[in-house]
Amino acid sequence: MAELTFEINEPLDMHLHLRDADMLKLVGPLTSKTFSGALIMPNLVPPITTKEALLSYKQRIKEACIADKFEPFVTLFFKNDYSYDFLADIKDDIIGIKLYPAGITTNSETGVASMDVEVLRPTLESMSKLGIPLCIHGETNGFVMDREKEFMPIYEAIAIAFPDLKIIMEHITTKDAIELLDKYDNLFATVTLHHLIITLDDVAGGMLNPHLFCKPIAKRPEDRSALLNAALKAHPKLMFGSDSAPHPKHKKECCGCAAGVFTSPIALQVLTELFEKHNALDKLNAFVSLNAQKIYNLNLEKKTIKLVKKDFVVPAIYEYKNENVVPMYAGETISWSIESIN
Repeated sequence: MAELTFEINEPLDMHLHLRDADMLKLVGPLTSKTFSGALIMPNLVPPITTKEALLSYKQRIKEACIADKFEPFVTLFFKNDYSYDFLADIKDDIIGIKLYPAGITTNSETGVASMDVEVLRPTLESMSKLGIPLCIHGETNGFVMDREKEFMPIYEAIAIAFPDLKIIMEHITTKDAIELLDKYDNLFATVTLHHLIITLDDVAGGMLNPHLFCKPIAKRPEDRSALLNAALKAHPKLMFGSDSAPHPKHKKECCGCAAGVFTSPIALQVLTELFEKHNALDKLNAFVSLNAQKIYNLNLEKKTIKLVKKDFVVPAIYEYKNENVVPMYAGETISWSIESIN
């Protein structure tokens, strides 16, 4: 009997952390091998806030991923005081600007202290006029399970105040976000692989699994169901964004565990497994490519990933020089493998 195969065309990861230096050299190719492009987060230390830093980082990414057909779509770290002239000058070099509430996640200490629309207005008004999308890590500093839900009124306030501004709710984790998605024409969203699969029970219901600890934290079964239902239907305003966030093993398996799940090398295989399980393979190309192309108006070089239903044992760890990172499903067997890349 012939093995079952499936092709994904021009896959995109619309929320990705690549870090820098040797960690970039380790994890960059693990995305560029199988993806056509990715939206790269700007929360380095220091964050990307100037044109010089942006172009330099993009060049380092291209050098790390030089062996592959891959386009890094870079972003700026949001500041309240970007001038219209500065944004007009950098517009063609960025795909969007990423807003982090201060201190809410990794390397966000210099993020926005106030989410009041009037405080944000100078930069948001310029972005709206220039057609620059706004990507938001939407969490408050409230009780950890309620942080995204509490942020919903802020999304609404920005959507109402700037109806021409394209707003992407990043790595959504709740049914509340799914419900909000259809309320405003200018709201869109990304969702991760892990939030389609796990709940908080998988993280802390038994022995603590630090490699599944992330921010936003995984939520309740009903939230996962709402996310999965929307993804399986390829909701046109929803895109795949892995939020694959590498940290060295010693920073995950320790007291004060770093937040982030590393999924880049297995993302397409596990998505194929998941969509096949739910008889929705016909929707996978839209979820992982076509929706993002339409939302961000992207034109991509042709790239086809052929997968085969054949067992693949996930490596226990990925290493380069002194850097290492443990992937989701480390040491476990998944049912799909990459057969070819063209």
